[in-house]
Amino acid sequence: MRLVLASASPRRADLLTSAGFVFEVRRVAIDESVRPAEGAADYVRRLAAAKAETAADPSRTHEIVLGADTTVVIDGDILGKPRDDEHAAGMLRRLAGREHEVLTGVALRHDARTVSDVACTVVQFAQLSEEDLAWYVASGEPGDKAGAYGIQGLASRFIERIDGSYTNVVGLPVALVARLMRELVLPARR
Repeated sequence: MRLVLASASPRRADLLTSAGFVFEVRRVAIDESVRPAEGAADYVRRLAAAKAETAADPSRTHEIVLGADTTVVIDGDILGKPRDDEHAAGMLRRLAGREHEVLTGVALRHDARTVSDVACTVVQFAQLSEEDLAWYVASGEPGDKAGAYGIQGLASRFIERIDGSYTNVVGLPVALVARLMRELVLPARR
């Protein structure tokens, strides 16, 4: 079996590589709009499945396609990637001194079968001064990250604790990927 990562995220690729997975990257573009009344868990699961389905090639029966999508949730609101620096600063102000959830939907597709699940990690953010916000936003790091921060980078200094998977907060819950791979592949071996 060949693993295909349906994502352009360098963080997801690094996590898979660090965990010993061999894979190829197949970038996909999908509509990532939230549907009316769609909850965060349903949203990330739907996007993960859509990415896996879009990247899947029915003629390549030896492939398992991995799709994933991560979002940050606070007060029931989904915080995706910021539009600009001002939007990033606003997101970080909401997170400062509070707990929030990071959700990642993971979908694995092989032939016409898809298995999926959602990982949830609770993150406690430290209080942030306006100087902290200005420094972090000016670093450029928030620009391409859900919730406008990267736990594995400069923002690590703002994270007081997490409850759940660290790799989920980075962008791919690796243990969940491994479990879903076993679910997807083992029935075929019986």
